[in-house]
Amino acid sequence: MKIVLVGGGKVGAALARQLSEEGHNVTVVDTNKARVEHIGESYDVMSILGNGSSITTLSEAGVEDADVFIAVTGSDELNLLCCMFAKKAGHCHAIARVRNPSYSHELDFIKKQIGISAIINPEMAAAKEISHLLRFPGASKIDTFAGGRVRLIKFALTEQQGLDGVAIHEIPTRLKSDILVCAVERNGGVIIPNGNFVLQNGDQVTFLATQEKAHEFFQRIHLPVRPVRNALIVGGGAIAYYLSQELLENHVRVRIVERDPARCNELAESLPGAQILNEDGSNREFLLSDGLESTEAFVALTNIDEENVLLTLFAKKHSQGKLVTKINRLEFDDILAGLDLGSIVYPKYMTCDYIVQYVRALQNEAGNNIKTLYRILDDRVEALEFTVHEESKATGVPLSQLHLKKNLLLCCITRGNEIRIPRGGDQIQVGDNVIVVTLEHGLHDLRDIVED
Repeated sequence: MKIVLVGGGKVGAALARQLSEEGHNVTVVDTNKARVEHIGESYDVMSILGNGSSITTLSEAGVEDADVFIAVTGSDELNLLCCMFAKKAGHCHAIARVRNPSYSHELDFIKKQIGISAIINPEMAAAKEISHLLRFPGASKIDTFAGGRVRLIKFALTEQQGLDGVAIHEIPTRLKSDILVCAVERNGGVIIPNGNFVLQNGDQVTFLATQEKAHEFFQRIHLPVRPVRNALIVGGGAIAYYLSQELLENHVRVRIVERDPARCNELAESLPGAQILNEDGSNREFLLSDGLESTEAFVALTNIDEENVLLTLFAKKHSQGKLVTKINRLEFDDILAGLDLGSIVYPKYMTCDYIVQYVRALQNEAGNNIKTLYRILDDRVEALEFTVHEESKATGVPLSQLHLKKNLLLCCITRGNEIRIPRGGDQIQVGDNVIVVTLEHGLHDLRDIVED
């Protein structure tokens, strides 16, 4: 497909790389000459120096015959304006990133009036992910499928869980747990395991289960399942605002540390149920005096990655609570993974994942659509949910007879209200939703899971 992308920052560059690698014809527009040159030299895309809200620039980029238009500049208003012009100039699907909380209750109205296909708010998405983690603190990562009924959950395996030396096929009978281990990180590598794979202490284990079954499994392996009752948040930006709204609705006591007095006043007005503290969050004496040692959750949400990392390492030393760290830059995720920072949240990954999911779904409007897409485990694994709209070589055949591609696991079939971890005799049917986990990137259709 032909895609015009306005905004060549971190998210724009990541999208340009991913979409071009998936075979799309991508044109990137940005006003920053250095960005334009870097993207044009680094990826197989066309790059144009210009203003994305200029009809002349959009025409040069070929917006008239574009299939998809994406606006991810640093300005919400510019993104919306670009999308409006793109819709007027052509018949493309338009996607805008909109981050300002003041627009959060108006997104449906904006979409309808401008004709935008999708609006992405990465800060709101990050807040929802953190909220999920604080309700299930034993997990280091949670992704949801099937409208939230199915979860993909990651945890660190230690001696406490008693699973060292246990083969995966033994888990259901040994622990009476209906879960499926989908991926394991070990010694820097990622494995899609079979039933004979033996777990070791130190593994990072990702499994799939319903919320109820995941809760039972964590109880049996001695991981915490009780939602946190109080949270200390450092940094009072948009994510802190959205997260506090979620937590307060669930009767969690919230304290926000923010060094900017004006921002503190804004938060105090918009979040009357939260305690707003006008202090420097990097002041160690203050954190200790304000109850860091007794807090059940510490969330580092400043705008500086290095500060978030150091704050979390300090909190880890003094608190037994749940740790969450926000990271903006995508370049050092492999290094950060070795620091044991608790749960790491990347808002920029969320934007990229959503847009890639949307673009792949557009390619298969008449086939088996991608309903949900997550790129997990440092972008090395894809977890996808397909909706089966038509018969194919993957349907109507017992799974034991399907020749699935290597490094791919069919994890779950949802059929109406029924959720099944599939066995060899199960079959995929039209109308099902199917969840797969794979090391292969770029799957577009359910038929792609089967060897040719």
